[in-house]
Amino acid sequence: MSPLQKILIVDDEPDIRELLEITLGRMKLDTFSARDLGEAQALLARETFDLCLTDMRLPDGTGLELVQYIQQRYPQLPVAMITAYGSLETAINALKAGAFDFLTKPVDLTRLRELVTTALRLSPVGGTAISIERRLLGESLPMRNLRKHIDKLARSQAPVYISGESGSGKELVARLIHEQGPRANQPFVPVNCGAIPSELMESEFFGHRKGSFSGAIDDKPGLFQAANGGTLFLDEVADLPLAMQVKLLRAIQEKAVRSVGGQQETVVDVRILCATHKDLDAEVAAERFRQDLYYRLNVIELRVPALRERRDDIESLASHMLKRLASNSGEPAVKLHPHALEALKNYRFPGNVRELENVLERAYTLCENQQIESSDLRLMEGNCTADGDLPDLTQIDNLEDYLENVERKLILQALEETRWNRTAAAQRLNLSFRSMRYRLKKLGLD
Repeated sequence: MSPLQKILIVDDEPDIRELLEITLGRMKLDTFSARDLGEAQALLARETFDLCLTDMRLPDGTGLELVQYIQQRYPQLPVAMITAYGSLETAINALKAGAFDFLTKPVDLTRLRELVTTALRLSPVGGTAISIERRLLGESLPMRNLRKHIDKLARSQAPVYISGESGSGKELVARLIHEQGPRANQPFVPVNCGAIPSELMESEFFGHRKGSFSGAIDDKPGLFQAANGGTLFLDEVADLPLAMQVKLLRAIQEKAVRSVGGQQETVVDVRILCATHKDLDAEVAAERFRQDLYYRLNVIELRVPALRERRDDIESLASHMLKRLASNSGEPAVKLHPHALEALKNYRFPGNVRELENVLERAYTLCENQQIESSDLRLMEGNCTADGDLPDLTQIDNLEDYLENVERKLILQALEETRWNRTAAAQRLNLSFRSMRYRLKKLGLD
């Protein structure tokens, strides 16, 4: 018979301790109780626990101090904070300090059981490092730091804002946070916020009931319901219109959604991860993004480095991509000429890893004798220096052709990121739909 998992309860109120002990006991868990910080530290020194539940206010200190104490001495132990209702700032501070999650008083027992079940599914610290390295290639310092942060954030339920340029791998980072965490066996639901027409957003996010609007021929669950128990990844969250931002904020705060045409709310248990290539601080300052939603989503920020910030990784990335291309096509592997590698390292890669992948796929198709030469790369801005933003003007034969190439590249990138939704791509580029249609026709992309 396997030993019972142990839970440490820290609260100076006997009624709260008793409620938690009874509830967790019914879950076949062994509980230990402490009234204050000192008793909790003494128990931690004697026993090995699987989870700690602590009140924020303690007679000889705060729950935040206990979170920090456990982070330093027992980093493998998840801690959940119990706060007074409405103390959102306190809860956010606890998450930033390393708390796994938080509960509000009065304690909702269903929510308590969900939190405990999720926390007890955590894997040991460091047990996921190999898996992350296989998926997130690169041994540069920025990538080593990124993998370390992913491993840590996977052990929390805090909302994470993943910042970085387009094509840098933000969705992969979100997937890794999900896959290394306790929700790994539950759904990971990615959504490109910029690709959903504004009139369909509420239905897409929260679902709708049959007959709630023209075309609603059946009940349909939304993205929140689809991600229940797992993770909802909001990509390009800055593209959400203000009206939808209000509804999203309420859903996150209340942990419940109401479908279009529905009369009752449905409780959902979803971890929120979000990303955007835009500067969210600037969007808030320009009043295009709600400050209260920003604070709710940006509990912890994780920045994904641009490819030009980790040039030392380009060789290993290119080698991996070329091996995969050869494997997928059944053709012999090709080599990268040293001059071609040098050209890649000196290129600014505005499209980051995604652009490197596209460049190599094209070069793999064009090259001869199983070797990629510099000329096979066809870098549109290959005449850019590693540190400068402007190309070498002596190598531009025709300014109009050069600008047309840049315009075509940016439009194609916007179309790819929005899954060829022209309206969303136009919004991404701050163009009117008429202007977008004209440019597509001019560039032969229509």
